Amino acid sequence: MLTYIIKRMLLMVPILLGITVLSFGVMRLAPGGPAEAQMDFSAKASAEARERLRKLYGADQPFYKQYATWLTKFMTLDFGEAFADGRKVKDKILERLPITLTINLLSLGLVLLIAIPVGIMSATRQYSLLDRFTTIFVFVGFSTPSFWLALLLIYLFGVQWGVLPISGIHSLDITGLTFWGRLSDEANHLILPVFVSAFGGLAGFSRYVRNNMLEVMRQDYIRTARAKGLTEQIVIYKHALRNALMPVITILGLSLPSIIGGSVIMETVFGIPGMGQLMYQAVLSRDYNLVMGILVPGAFLTMLGNFLADVAYAFTDPRVRLK
Repeated sequence: MLTYIIKRMLLMVPILLGITVLSFGVMRLAPGGPAEAQMDFSAKASAEARERLRKLYGADQPFYKQYATWLTKFMTLDFGEAFADGRKVKDKILERLPITLTINLLSLGLVLLIAIPVGIMSATRQYSLLDRFTTIFVFVGFSTPSFWLALLLIYLFGVQWGVLPISGIHSLDITGLTFWGRLSDEANHLILPVFVSAFGGLAGFSRYVRNNMLEVMRQDYIRTARAKGLTEQIVIYKHALRNALMPVITILGLSLPSIIGGSVIMETVFGIPGMGQLMYQAVLSRDYNLVMGILVPGAFLTMLGNFLADVAYAFTDPRVRLK
């Protein structure tokens, strides 16, 4: 088992290095640059001013020198300064990260809390009224655009009924509230974003669990367990569920980057200053340091999610350790 884990960890190093090269190259191949982005709206900007900005940002150097400089800093966890305001990229990320983490962890917890029991009940009661209802819910969940659902909920709960706030993460007068008042205010602001973020995932996860449970329950060892006289609860939750959750483990691993990266659409609609909105603004302003500071850790988290999923597979299925 230890050998398997070490091999997987060593394999992550060249992959991550290749991702940084490709990401850095794609950003430099994009039209324009930070100097052009800042000068586009200035009619009096001269060519000399643009060139000074290019030198300031190091955009006049060859690609390999720019990459070597960035990689040297990145190895020491120095993401550089944002071109727009000169602030440390690390500080800007740490400022937005708790907001995105809170929303996505709450939505993921809501999805798992509801989707796994619903998927199990739908599989054990195939073609029942509950199964048909969840099937319809899945189709609705997959086909509903998140921005449309967000706007609909904003109109209903914020404009028509006025029971929930529709923008930001706290009210303007939050400084005058007590601790519990601030906590209640922020919770009210998070209800709609968390629900919108969880809606599509709830439909998908419940369907994954249902399909995997149905496949596992047709296996010979399940019939053998029933033939031994084991109760249906033990057969389902001890023997079937453990193997049915293996594909779900992979999906959870791949969802790790989105927990950190946030959602551009959802954060823009609700006016939430999270990582998704920060990434969108960085791309528009051609802020290379800020984009790479968000993109590369996201890629690392994708690899980490795959690694954790593989380790979970190895613990669940001993055959994986032999590969």
